[in-house]
Amino acid sequence: MEMPLFPLNVVLFPGMVLPLHVFEPRYREMINHCIEEEKPFGVVLIDEGQEVGGPAAPRLVGTAAPRLVGTAARITRVDRLDGGRMNITTVGTRRFRIMELDSSRAYLTAKVRQYPVANGSTRLAEQLARDLRPKVLEYVELLSEASKTELRLDRLPEDATTLALLVAIALQVDNEEKQALLEMSHVPEMLARERYLLSLETMLLRHMVQTQADVQEMGGGPTGYVFPN
Repeated sequence: MEMPLFPLNVVLFPGMVLPLHVFEPRYREMINHCIEEEKPFGVVLIDEGQEVGGPAAPRLVGTAAPRLVGTAARITRVDRLDGGRMNITTVGTRRFRIMELDSSRAYLTAKVRQYPVANGSTRLAEQLARDLRPKVLEYVELLSEASKTELRLDRLPEDATTLALLVAIALQVDNEEKQALLEMSHVPEMLARERYLLSLETMLLRHMVQTQADVQEMGGGPTGYVFPN
C-alpha cells in the first residue's frame, strides 16, 4: 500500500501516543489529506536536524534518508490554529517496512508492507516477559526517585508483545537504540535486548540516586545530572 511519510526525530511504536505541531505547508497538505481520507500516515526516523526545511527529495539520499522501518500513525484529534497550522494527536498502530520511496509530491510517500511483531505467544517470549516484569517495576521506581517525579505503574501487561512495546516506549534511551528495537522481527529478541538495556539504565539510576543522597547529606546543591528526554 502507499503511505505518506512524516520524517521526524522520534521513534514511534504501536500503542504510543504522539502529539505533533504541524506548520510546514507540505505537511499541512499531507495531514489534511489524511484527515479527509481517514487514512494514517507513516512516522519514520531521520537524522537529527533533517525533519524540517528544504525539499523532500534530498531525504532519499545520504544520511538524510528515512529509516526503512516505521510505524503508521492514526490521527485521533485535530486542533486547528491560525494560518493553517494545527496541533494533532496521533497513536501508533502497525509497523511497516518501506519498499519504495516516491518524492514526486511536496511530501514523501512510500510503498510499504506491513511488518508485524512475531512470536509473541511462544514459550520463550512468555518466559522472558516474566523475567522482565520485576526489572521494569524497579526501573520505574528508580526513575521516579531520581527525577523527583511521581511515576506510577500499577499493573504490567500480561501479553508479551504488549509488554515489549510498552518497555520500548518507556525506556529512556537514544533514538538509535529505540530504532533498533522497532526493527526487531521477534518479541523474544525485543525482550532480551530490553532486559539488557534495563540492567544498564538501572545501574545508572542507582548511581544517580546515591549521588543525590550523598550531596544532600553533605548539604550540597544540584548534582549536575541531566535526565534524558
